[in-house]
Amino acid sequence: MQMPSSNTLYTYWNTIRGARSAPDRKDIDPTRIREALANTFILELSEDDKFSFRLAGSHLCTSYCRELKGRSFSGLWHERDQDAMDTLIRAVTEDHAVALVTFQGTTALHTKTTFELILMPLRHNGSSHTRILGGMTAVEEPYWLGVQPIVEQRIVGLRLIWPDDMPQESSVREVATNVVNDVSYGAPAAAMAMTTTVYGRSARRYAHLAVIDGGRS
Repeated sequence: MQMPSSNTLYTYWNTIRGARSAPDRKDIDPTRIREALANTFILELSEDDKFSFRLAGSHLCTSYCRELKGRSFSGLWHERDQDAMDTLIRAVTEDHAVALVTFQGTTALHTKTTFELILMPLRHNGSSHTRILGGMTAVEEPYWLGVQPIVEQRIVGLRLIWPDDMPQESSVREVATNVVNDVSYGAPAAAMAMTTTVYGRSARRYAHLAVIDGGRS
């Protein structure tokens, strides 16, 4: 994790969950993550089975130059990344992984900056399928951020962290973004899973993402 706010959120989430796969929504005390609060959000599952913002910190809303509450999270991503993001969200909500994503945000004037995004499972009414705790932080803050809204974002790198399997942060399953010409982007990501080799290691490909099952570093 590059950004202090991501590390703060992950450490807090990991502390309050205890032996559980995910903490409960009511366990969250905003005063304990005060320094990261402006970059923090909570997603909720909407009626169309997509996630939208239930809460969003002030820095996030500033980056998009609009209030994010109630807006679609899935809709933020470029259409070629939406299937991959849906697959990633299932890993968070169903498998209780933590997702760390690097993405490039682009404005209408084609200026670009890089963000770090973290997604963590959160229980609500006994279910981990309907809430996600997250944080989003600009790696650099150019002068135009907050004046020119981010209108498109593309994944440039991500990894999944499995806290229960490997408590050390260095022990992860890495997910490298690799654009391939022979993948049909219109097909659902789950249906596109296939075995491949990336950097000499066995991997499973979902759309244009190659999921590498890694061991200890």
